[in-house]
Amino acid sequence: MVKSTVENLNPTRVKLTVEVTSEELEPKIKAAYKSIAEQVQVPGFRKGKVPAPIIDQRVGREYVIQQAINDGLNDFYQQGLAEADLAPLSRPEVEIEEIPDVKTNEGVLKFTGELDIKPVIELPEYSGLEVEVESRSADESAVQEQLDELRGRFGTLKDVERPAAKDDFVTIDLVATVGEEEVDTASGLSYQVGAGTMLEGIDEALEGLSAGEDATFETTLAGGEHSGETASVKVTLQAVKERELPEADDEFAQLASEFDTIEELRADLKSKAEENLVVEQGIEARDKVLEKLMELIEVPVPESVVAEQVEQHFASQGHTPGDDHDTEEHREELSKQTADAFRNELVLDEIAQKEEIGVEQSEVIEYIVSTASQYGMEPNQFAQMLDQAGQVPMIMGEVRRRKALAKVLELAVVKDAEGNVVDLTDFVTPAGDEDEAEPAAAENAEVETSETETEKSEAAEDTKQS
Repeated sequence: MVKSTVENLNPTRVKLTVEVTSEELEPKIKAAYKSIAEQVQVPGFRKGKVPAPIIDQRVGREYVIQQAINDGLNDFYQQGLAEADLAPLSRPEVEIEEIPDVKTNEGVLKFTGELDIKPVIELPEYSGLEVEVESRSADESAVQEQLDELRGRFGTLKDVERPAAKDDFVTIDLVATVGEEEVDTASGLSYQVGAGTMLEGIDEALEGLSAGEDATFETTLAGGEHSGETASVKVTLQAVKERELPEADDEFAQLASEFDTIEELRADLKSKAEENLVVEQGIEARDKVLEKLMELIEVPVPESVVAEQVEQHFASQGHTPGDDHDTEEHREELSKQTADAFRNELVLDEIAQKEEIGVEQSEVIEYIVSTASQYGMEPNQFAQMLDQAGQVPMIMGEVRRRKALAKVLELAVVKDAEGNVVDLTDFVTPAGDEDEAEPAAAENAEVETSETETEKSEAAEDTKQS
């Protein structure tokens, strides 16, 4: 086994020195002779059967030793890490300081390398953290909102002869120009005024227009080769429709649900509204508990880790320094998000270890199913792609951290703005898991870890395309 020593440079960076004896290097030297023998051609000797002394004459003993070192350096480095019990976050720039004497084979191979490591942290007392959430109640307006949403699914569109207003459905034509150049056109597009899902400025342009009229507005293009440029857009309104909702009566209840009466449907919607309130308060409490937890502990972040992830983000997007996307402000924002996510990940990993939290196969499957639906993929197909990309361990780590945060939330004291204790049992402990010691509502626990949300989306898209 190699000998290694560690010099702490700061809480997240060390200098590792590894020494390899000539005896430990000898197998690599023999392997180097064998490899070189397969490559050189010497009259009188078959390929691969050239003796070591002849190789020394042809290429030099120094060359053999150098190849042995090059071939074995990574193995020796990994042994040095294991011997020093280090968990690296970066690969070091290795510097060779000593090599054995090429003639006598005496001495040692000695090399050093500086590398970033996970900092050692001491967890604060996280049991009983107190947070306050907004007071919420499933009143009649919440029930009516859900009922109107359900009626909207069964609504019909009818033409109206009046100017377009918010929430109307319109048919439009678009022509976009940059300078004197027409860069895009589209006709017969359907859009709901006020949805905010198309071009910035289009909602204001459409309101008040009647069929056959047009308006022009300026906007910043968000895609294509003219992305980021200011364009002049002419929108022509072809038709205006409004949605006509069905009457909320027993007949509608039978059409839209398994209930026979509107009273039964309203009662069910009220129950669902109450469940939604628990989720809303749970999400708010979870975020505040994580924020309060992180305020109690200092976690140093390796600068190189942040810098590497930021560069990977911009490189994956095809951006270059100085373009409209890769700005100093964006880099600072992304660096902060990355550093915060690193801290969250490290602390939650420590809590998961302390609480002896494991991950069941069913929880991984649940996570995959939920994530696959976000990208419109079949769960089995998505799971296969994750497996091929080697991302299953990453997912297991993510699920484990979510469960760790759920544990902290379970131990917290949550009150609403009126001082009432909020019972989040149904949020922390999904139905059917009441007897589990460490349950977690994985589908509700979005934990920001070492990948930003943007990077998670990009990683999923890369997996989808691979």
